[in-house]
Amino acid sequence: MTELSSYYYRVMPFGLKNVGATYQRLMDRILAPMIGRNVKSYVDDMVVTSKERDQHVFDMEELFTTQAKYNLKLNLKKYVFGVEAGKFLGFLLTEQRIEANPDKCASTIG
Repeated sequence: MTELSSYYYRVMPFGLKNVGATYQRLMDRILAPMIGRNVKSYVDDMVVTSKERDQHVFDMEELFTTQAKYNLKLNLKKYVFGVEAGKFLGFLLTEQRIEANPDKCASTIG
């Protein structure tokens, strides 16, 4: 704020103290109907999970529609589509379950 005007951020600048927590709260609110049902989210990382392959297209459409509604920009370089297993937040996600990532569990004792 100045004597003549008030200014506000149009985008959230990273590097501020509470940016991570603020962004996570935003994502929790925006994705609330999907979290626990077909989306897992941690800050800017999201995983869409579906029980049936045919349902996955609808689940992805729901996520993209929601992101567009709130004018969120996507970094397509970070997206991976149609995988049956992958690493997410230090875990290995498979069709059957969530497992510990073997790369993170390696012993460092010689």
